[in-house]
Amino acid sequence: MGGGVMKKGGGGSRRRRRGGKHAAMAEINVTPMVDVMLVLLIIFMVAAPMMTVGVPLELPKTAAKAVPTEQEEPLTVSLQLDGTVSLMNEAVPENDLVTRLRGVAEERSSDKVFLRADGGIEYGRVVQVMGALNAGGFSNITLVTETGGPGLTGASAN
Repeated sequence: MGGGVMKKGGGGSRRRRRGGKHAAMAEINVTPMVDVMLVLLIIFMVAAPMMTVGVPLELPKTAAKAVPTEQEEPLTVSLQLDGTVSLMNEAVPENDLVTRLRGVAEERSSDKVFLRADGGIEYGRVVQVMGALNAGGFSNITLVTETGGPGLTGASAN
């Protein structure tokens, strides 16, 4: 009595592989890589607007639409309220501006330049700088403003 039949191996559902070790997984888990890429995308989206030209100005507001961006990094000339003229981030003496612009014009494929002028500067001073830009070889001058200002009707263009 009491004698039972014992199966060999201790149970049919368990199998031993390679001496008790698990087989290598052949699938690649891409979830951590996607997480890292999304974090980097968010960081670059936040940091990209901060990488503009660093001369602080109080730009005038207009109803004009934004200018589309181009392949080449745009040349930017800034005119501050105190009269300082900056080529990109570097202040340039007025008597040296045309010479520097000619040197830059020879190196660039585009004759486009962005002119950023503080809203409190007299119109005549902005026109003088525009004349210097033209004399330096840049005939395609874009005036940079901020959007959301009043149009000719007086209504804000939002």
